[in-house]
Amino acid sequence: MEKHRALIIIFFLSFLLACDPQVKLDPATLRIGLTAEPDTLNPILASDAYAERILGYVNDSLIDRNKDTLDFEPKLAERWEISKDGLEYTFHLRKNVKWHDGQPFTADDVIYSFNKIKDPTTEAPFLRVYYEDIKNVEKQDDYTVKFTYAKPYFLALSMCGGMPLVPKHVFDDGTDFNRHPARRQPIGTGPYKFGVWDTNKKITLIRNEDYWGPKPAIREIDNIIISDEKIAFQVLKKGDLDFFSLRPIQWVKQTGDEKFNALFNKYTYLLPSYNYIGYNMQKPFFKDARVRLAMTSLINRPKLLEKINYDLGIIIESPFFPDSDQYNKKLTLHPYDPAKAKQLLTEAGWADHDGDGILDKDGQKFEFTFLYPSSATFTERLASILKEDLSQLGINMKIVKMEWAAFINKIESKDFEATSLGWSSSFESDPYQLWHSSQAKMDRGSNFVSFENEEADRLIEKARVEFDKQKRNALYYRFQEIIYNEQPYTFLFNNYSLVVVSKRFTNVKVHKAGLDPLDWIPATATQSQ
Repeated sequence: MEKHRALIIIFFLSFLLACDPQVKLDPATLRIGLTAEPDTLNPILASDAYAERILGYVNDSLIDRNKDTLDFEPKLAERWEISKDGLEYTFHLRKNVKWHDGQPFTADDVIYSFNKIKDPTTEAPFLRVYYEDIKNVEKQDDYTVKFTYAKPYFLALSMCGGMPLVPKHVFDDGTDFNRHPARRQPIGTGPYKFGVWDTNKKITLIRNEDYWGPKPAIREIDNIIISDEKIAFQVLKKGDLDFFSLRPIQWVKQTGDEKFNALFNKYTYLLPSYNYIGYNMQKPFFKDARVRLAMTSLINRPKLLEKINYDLGIIIESPFFPDSDQYNKKLTLHPYDPAKAKQLLTEAGWADHDGDGILDKDGQKFEFTFLYPSSATFTERLASILKEDLSQLGINMKIVKMEWAAFINKIESKDFEATSLGWSSSFESDPYQLWHSSQAKMDRGSNFVSFENEEADRLIEKARVEFDKQKRNALYYRFQEIIYNEQPYTFLFNNYSLVVVSKRFTNVKVHKAGLDPLDWIPATATQSQ
């Protein structure tokens, strides 16, 4: 299920499943829970993990990564060719693929999807940055399409082959693409068809009996929307859930009894995702790198990892996956050091000049707002600890939480001072989307914190056209040194995935890319308790 596309926003949501105990359970149904609704199910506009999880079953891409080797393998394209200069990528499409409404999938759909991504009126700037160097996409016949780059790009194959696809015959009807009704009724080519979206309750997917590839054993997937994680966990423990992503305290202390183990198997693995505290560098408190470094020095990450996450994660210092050779392993951990933090703040001009216990500078007190989304249990505990620790040095942090849609609107419009979120990426990533200065100036760009650095821009741009992995990684190592010194984020942890799956399902395998319910085989018959 690992496709290469833009980084997506996460906040370590839980996936869970629930059922009405009075309703007989179809044993071939998998119920997955979401703690919030996706904003859209248009695959070109979607930018959050909720939509990504659902659309992964509805849509196929031209190619995909093998779940174990991570090598690319055919999907909607049965083969592809790359020119010797690395500028042309030609995909030969399968001829037996149909959209879920029965219309054939052709090169016209690929070209239409590309044009909508490139269209500046399409609300997908986070995705557009990966396609800006493509100068032409050509239909050679109904089942052959060629992408031509203006300059080389080391992720060209994965970005062209993993491009989200939409049906031209559905969207090209004169309706506003961003508001098209199909954003809530997606039509894809994947192994599951969209069923129904009952707002704030459930999104149901039905197995595609006309799927071009092997059909999965699970006939229906119900994505149940439950915003309260504690209630969801109680539903899980009653045995009314099949699939759940646990919090560390639940993994360590609340799921070890005999009854629980009789119902579920537990799985853990590491995927490229991380959480962080981000500082809006447009706000006066966080313009100075010394202040941002002081903030990191005031955050006791080893203690947070132990107390909140029970050591089920890895402390990181950069945005790359720590298990990859892109990660600069020479970066040492910024230690918890309140004395150094105080020194840095003093050098930056922050001191308690009026003796009220709050740092101030030029008549402004160091009082800022920490914004986070509701249902983010980890961030809720993090905020409480931060507020207490920062107060010891005379920094007043106000905590504000809000529901997801309102929260993400605040973040994208840069109307915040500090926040905590997460990013999920592919195993090999390009930092352009998050860290290039052009993305700080773009409406709805992903550089929320407005990080701008000329040397970082040059390194990112040079790495994009460097096909020698060692040379490219050397550029990324220097880029990470800049991030390390500038501290636009306090990087927290690459957390382990902690997942339970009902014993109703067999053939559950932990791949290098994680779990894939398409493998799973449900028991022949059972009923909820």
